[in-house]
Amino acid sequence: MTDIDSRGFETRAIHAGQTFDQVTGAVIPPVHFSTTYAQDGIGGLRQGYEYGRSGNPTRSALETQLAALEGGAHALSFASGLAAEDALLRAALHPGDEVLLGDDVYGGTYRLIARVLGGWGIGVRVVDMSDLAAVGAALEERPARVLWVETPSNPLLRITDIQGLALLGHEAGALVVVDNTFASPALQQPLALGADVVVHSTTKYLGGHSDVVGGALVLNDDALFEKAKFLQFAVGAVSGPLDAWLTTRGIKTLGVRMQRHSENAQVVASFLDAHPAVERVYHPGLASHPGHAIAARQMSGFGGIVSIALGDAASARRFAESTRLFQLAESLGGVESLVNHPDEMTHASVRGTELAVPPEVVRLSVGIETAADLVADLEEALARL
Repeated sequence: MTDIDSRGFETRAIHAGQTFDQVTGAVIPPVHFSTTYAQDGIGGLRQGYEYGRSGNPTRSALETQLAALEGGAHALSFASGLAAEDALLRAALHPGDEVLLGDDVYGGTYRLIARVLGGWGIGVRVVDMSDLAAVGAALEERPARVLWVETPSNPLLRITDIQGLALLGHEAGALVVVDNTFASPALQQPLALGADVVVHSTTKYLGGHSDVVGGALVLNDDALFEKAKFLQFAVGAVSGPLDAWLTTRGIKTLGVRMQRHSENAQVVASFLDAHPAVERVYHPGLASHPGHAIAARQMSGFGGIVSIALGDAASARRFAESTRLFQLAESLGGVESLVNHPDEMTHASVRGTELAVPPEVVRLSVGIETAADLVADLEEALARL
């Protein structure tokens, strides 16, 4: 553990991997765009750098930062969240292995496992990960090599007891993977709760400004890290230097941004929960949420995502197309507020499967604008129903 690793979260976010430039004294480390590195004789690599795909100082700095944020020994940065997931799954699985997947996860994760890796002999089953009894029953029925959970989940905000899931998974010999994208390490630390691997779409809250796509893995297992790192190099879906730098820049304000996201989402959720046109609100910050107590225990805030159920699919679509400050767009986690109709947008790939999102559901990514303005925007859109 370095001196920075023992400091507070915000200190780690700003300083881990961010040593000032030794030549000029520049406080912000430079972006290293070079694709190749001069050698001191054949095989004489300077600081281990040889070629841009195998290593880049800007990417290395981001990986140091990511590991420090999640309290992990190792981190790897990729060109997208799905690239990170693909490397992990291929590092951990062999033909004939199976993934036990939460039944409320990002559609692209299911698509990757079922439609890409499925052709190479990887099986997938789904279960409500927030129901540990159901997870236990599924593991008794048939073992799984990987347990994969999002908590909070996308888009129905289910909460899974990470510590309880880790105990179940490890008893069954499974690798426990937590997609921590919705919470971010500012609000939740899955490795400290017993998870084996943390996955991120750094596109979302870590980057935080809707201007860079990326993904990451954070883990402690040395052998699994080496396998995933080999795939990062051999397959080549690495984050470019500018992408890595933009992500690092975003991370430095993660703590304060997540505080505002959470505060605004709580205001929005409370407003929507009292509105007669809204049939249901999904947000773990509400005391009525079935996972509220667990979220309060394992998270330091409830996050910036609020999903709602309206009367029917037509109402959901009309609402999503009526907001103004909440821009109609896919993705989430940026400083600006977004609205999304999952059934037709982010989760269209799982229509007709066990992971299908009810068509009356709308997902809100609550940004850091003035909360009263966001509420007014939603109130106007609901009045148009």
